[in-house]
Amino acid sequence: MKNQEEKGHAHPLTYVINEIVQPLIDMGFEIALGPEIESEHYNFDVLNVPRDHPSRDMQDTFWVKGLKETVLRTQTSAVQGRYMETHRPPFKILVPGKVFRNEAVDMTHDLQFSQIEGLVVGEDITLAHLKGTLNFYLRKLYGEDVKTQFRPGFFPFVEPGIEIDMICFRCEGKGCPTCKQSGWIEVLGAGMVHPNVLEAAGIDSNKYRGFALGIGVERMAMLKYKVGDIRLFSNGDLRVVNQF
Repeated sequence: MKNQEEKGHAHPLTYVINEIVQPLIDMGFEIALGPEIESEHYNFDVLNVPRDHPSRDMQDTFWVKGLKETVLRTQTSAVQGRYMETHRPPFKILVPGKVFRNEAVDMTHDLQFSQIEGLVVGEDITLAHLKGTLNFYLRKLYGEDVKTQFRPGFFPFVEPGIEIDMICFRCEGKGCPTCKQSGWIEVLGAGMVHPNVLEAAGIDSNKYRGFALGIGVERMAMLKYKVGDIRLFSNGDLRVVNQF
């Protein structure tokens, strides 16, 4: 065991972000950043989530008082439109950062959490590229014996959409409060970029295709370090940080 000065006690989320990002950087991804206080245009409209559409109900939002049509971003996907407006394909980017949602807090949900958005756009990109990328990084993070499942999922900015689960670390698939008795914990959503999203950024969807993925950093940390409650990452208790 290293002493306190040698360890430095970095936050466990810092470790996980670095571990997630590095293998993908080795694959040619670049880091891109965007604001946490975001316009409704980039957070929703250019992501194929128009005003008054039912899909907005998936992400109850914190609106910024006094700033018209301004929100605390609900997803790092908001950087997609900003980046694609100023860059031409092909490109591969990662967008780490905090996001905010007004939702019920429990053992696997919090008002503030961290995401890493991945976006790849180029010619002849397929779902096979997405699945290969996900399998590669999950094995890098959790080992060759990692157990995952891919299932259909709906996200308005991708078509088709998929969700990826990993077997629950607490019950090993038997069912417990952490996994809501399902035996699995959702760790990320992904899919092929919707043509409307490409067109909104001025990219020809007949020539280019892409895939996007959103990684829940806290979920990954829960699985890696066997933490049973997501709220422990943000409650300010130094006993949590001092274990790392």
